[in-house]
Amino acid sequence: MKENRFSVQKLALLGMMTALVFAGNYARIIMPIAIGGRTSFTLANILCCLSGLLLGPAGGLASGLGSALYDLTNPLYAAECWITFLTKGAMGMVAGLAVSGALKERKLTYGRALMGAVAGCVAYYILYFAKTFFYDGLLVDRLEPAVAAAVIPLKFPASIFNAAVAIIAAPPLIMAIRAALKRSRMLDKLD
Repeated sequence: MKENRFSVQKLALLGMMTALVFAGNYARIIMPIAIGGRTSFTLANILCCLSGLLLGPAGGLASGLGSALYDLTNPLYAAECWITFLTKGAMGMVAGLAVSGALKERKLTYGRALMGAVAGCVAYYILYFAKTFFYDGLLVDRLEPAVAAAVIPLKFPASIFNAAVAIIAAPPLIMAIRAALKRSRMLDKLD
């Protein structure tokens, strides 16, 4: 009999991580900036990275879907929920891809988890700054290209803080979660 790639336990964790990413988006401080609208400090990036580190590339679905669902509940972000699904989904997927070999071998180390979190954040912020320039700057706000490019550095402080918090917090959290799953013998059902 062929084994299913998505066990009931993995599907349950996927749903749980989607819900946690959704809820984590509410831990947010929105700050207006001079040009280009707003930026925010949020703790959801920790959970997006954690989704990938826990579930592998499939964690991108949880991080993208949870963040997009949050956008749909907030009129400030509803119109761009599809972009959020792609960018936050890429964050979780890239973090998961970076550790997928270690997850399959059940040899996830702190260093590999750290590398996954860094890769996920780098991928997300490349896409986020591209969205800031093309979608927010040129398309929505109809700014001149030079002005749209000038908005990007205004978002650096919040972006660096969000990335740093995710990179610092996600690796120790995944190590603790995987240790607990191993003790409860659930890790065998996930990998």
